[in-house]
Amino acid sequence: MAAATWGGPALTERGAHKAEALTPPVAMTADDLSTWQTNGVVWAMAQSEGVVFAGGTFSAIRPPGSAPGDDERQAVNFAAFNAATGEPTDCRLNFTVGSGSASVRALAVSPDGDTLYAGGNFAAVNGTSVSRVAAIDIESCTVKPGFSLSVSSTVHALAVTGDTVYMGGDFTSVEGQDRGRFAAVTTGGDLKPWEADADLTGRAVEVTPDGQNVVLGGDFDRVRGADSHALAVVDASSGAIKRSYPRYFVPRGSVIKGIYVDGTGIYTAHEGTGGGVFDGRLALNLSDFGQRWRDTCLGATQDLTVYKSVLYSSSHAHNCRSMGQFGELNERQHLLAESVSNPTPLLAWFPDTDDGPSGVEQVGPRVMAVSSRGGADYMWVGGAFSRIQSSGNKAQQGLMRFTTGPDTRAPTVPESVTASNLTNSVRVSWPASTDLDDSKLTYRVYRNGSSEPVYTTTANSVFWSRPTVSFTDTDVRAGTTYSYRVTASDADDANTSARSEAVSVTRPGTPTETTVERAASADAYVNGAATGSNYGTHQQLAVRGSSAYLSYLRFSVPSAPSGMVLKAAKLTVTTSSDPNAATADTVNVVPVTGDWSESAVTFANRPALGSGTLGSLSGASDGNTGYDIPLSTSGVGGSVGSTLDVALTSPGTDSLWLWARENGGTGPRLILTFGKP
Repeated sequence: MAAATWGGPALTERGAHKAEALTPPVAMTADDLSTWQTNGVVWAMAQSEGVVFAGGTFSAIRPPGSAPGDDERQAVNFAAFNAATGEPTDCRLNFTVGSGSASVRALAVSPDGDTLYAGGNFAAVNGTSVSRVAAIDIESCTVKPGFSLSVSSTVHALAVTGDTVYMGGDFTSVEGQDRGRFAAVTTGGDLKPWEADADLTGRAVEVTPDGQNVVLGGDFDRVRGADSHALAVVDASSGAIKRSYPRYFVPRGSVIKGIYVDGTGIYTAHEGTGGGVFDGRLALNLSDFGQRWRDTCLGATQDLTVYKSVLYSSSHAHNCRSMGQFGELNERQHLLAESVSNPTPLLAWFPDTDDGPSGVEQVGPRVMAVSSRGGADYMWVGGAFSRIQSSGNKAQQGLMRFTTGPDTRAPTVPESVTASNLTNSVRVSWPASTDLDDSKLTYRVYRNGSSEPVYTTTANSVFWSRPTVSFTDTDVRAGTTYSYRVTASDADDANTSARSEAVSVTRPGTPTETTVERAASADAYVNGAATGSNYGTHQQLAVRGSSAYLSYLRFSVPSAPSGMVLKAAKLTVTTSSDPNAATADTVNVVPVTGDWSESAVTFANRPALGSGTLGSLSGASDGNTGYDIPLSTSGVGGSVGSTLDVALTSPGTDSLWLWARENGGTGPRLILTFGKP
């Protein structure tokens, strides 16, 4: 499979700069990657050597972007994917049952990476008879016939060591022998005498790193006759209780849906019903299995995983006020991150899905797994969701994934910017922006269309807490109008938002000088290789001499304030994020004498140009960068109080790509300074 490819960098005011752009300790971006989809629920995942296995209740998979029913490939309750590309591998296994609905509810890989164990409710795999649990040879993608067990009901959980497979579920017998919701068999399929009898469903089972203990989770109230609701730790050899959790350690209305165990501790995912429930996460010490911390957010947690000392969880969290975090939400937040050492504050990692389509239990994501391939790490999330809300509510069913970088999405554009007069200054303020994987953002304030900021500061923010950020401009003059725009950048300035809408304020008193800024009222480019095509609605403008591109700009020029004349003029343009945006060639600004319109101009009907140039730019070496082009005052002065039309031309062969006005706050702008004669 080909390695993953990355899109171009997001728009920034400065040159393109690759970086992870994450606020530590988060080390996984919130940018979802292109991934195949399922047509149903993903309940279980496992991975081996860069291949991710997904099991659930579905009948087909389809490419990213395809609607349900389009371009589907049969995949009955199971599929395998390349972790780095999101595309399916050649391994195809169909898990079926004679009557009722088959489903794969648990997957686990042997420590040597050779065998995949699957549990659920099924009776055959690719036609080979099995009974709710199966062993798959990963290299050949075939059922291992020697592993043949009879399990009385659904298997919900699996954990594998070098010689033992531990199972949890609804079953009460294995191979005709009593086994209350938990059992152990050899990796070859022989039932072991190990017993950890529970009175109700087992939903999670994991082995501690030393191999001496097994952590159990589920709906149960008693284990081996002891009071231990939802959670217990038992001996890996005998099943004897090592630690029970009585006296409402886990509230009676809550159960455990998932467990993750590694060298940093034991982590449990809880789902509750009714009042006074526990929906959050627990961290337990490996030394004594005692509680390290408890996260009491509301919204059932389905699964969790640890990556580089950060605990990632899938839930439908809607209220974390008890943790000093967000209060009741109108919408659920389905993915969260917190330090393994302390659950507060919640870390800046907020990708989000929807709850899922009607007809399923609407809790969104259900399972998580991390896999490495090609030198990169990937976090996969499976569940019942049908959309990625954090990615423009993009349709994506059952599966999504993330990686360690680069981060390619900019913070939100600063909004509600205000500017107000103080005694001897102007105060500019705005609510902090947000970013899905960065809490510490950098803000830059641009005055009167300048390409360089007059102020830079940083501030921390998350979606539920957006403090007001401000700047006091003391370099102001009486009677002068000032306009301000603000950008937000993430860590390392890797991604920068578009500039905010301009806000203006006029200082009291008699003016001696004023600067005004005008956005282009129309812009378009024409293409000598497509003489009849119009590009007036495109988000970019192009300039090149050979195989010509020409760009046309129109500005409405205000009249000079009373007693003032035009003192200076400049054109500000911003190179786009196109990989070929920069140019080494000179770009000229020339007057346009003919008629044109944004919606109709083509190379064939392009307007006539005047003689001479109004200004020139001697190359633009960086993408995503603003450039100022000083303009002839006398050349622009004749348009004061009317309209200025100009063209961007070049004699060279190296193309220049600029953001057009359709891209938002980064389109061409005319900056005019008026003053006393």
